[in-house]
Amino acid sequence: MIAMRRWSVRHARGLETVYRVLERVFVALDPLWRRLGYQRIEAPVALLERVVKGFLFDCQMCGQCALSATGMSCSMNCPKNLRNGPCGGVRANGNCEVDPDMPCVWVLGFEGSRRMRDGSRTIRIVQLPVDQRLRGRSSWLAVARERAGSPR
Repeated sequence: MIAMRRWSVRHARGLETVYRVLERVFVALDPLWRRLGYQRIEAPVALLERVVKGFLFDCQMCGQCALSATGMSCSMNCPKNLRNGPCGGVRANGNCEVDPDMPCVWVLGFEGSRRMRDGSRTIRIVQLPVDQRLRGRSSWLAVARERAGSPR
């Protein structure tokens, strides 16, 4: 999985473009999502999201995805679950202090953010604490609903 995480960070610019296109598609499909019912399509979309993002980013399905703001490195892979930057224990080689064989997700995140269009700004956006009630839910649908202005 670490190899795919590194690949995703190296290709952050292209993945950012794919993300933006898919976001527009999901927002444009809001009338269909509303007609079908967001609750009804949650499970199949979350499953698809888990497969795709799990493969590419080792996504932990927190339901509040910040990949586009963290250089395409899932911050939830941090053993300490730090959402807003590295701890003080990053090793000299850039690896994690908890798991010495794993690269720090935030070191990877900063590498990826340098490749993204607006990454130097978005990586500095403070992320809210994870709402555990959303774990396993589709962040794709949440973004589509929010951007389309659909009621909850």
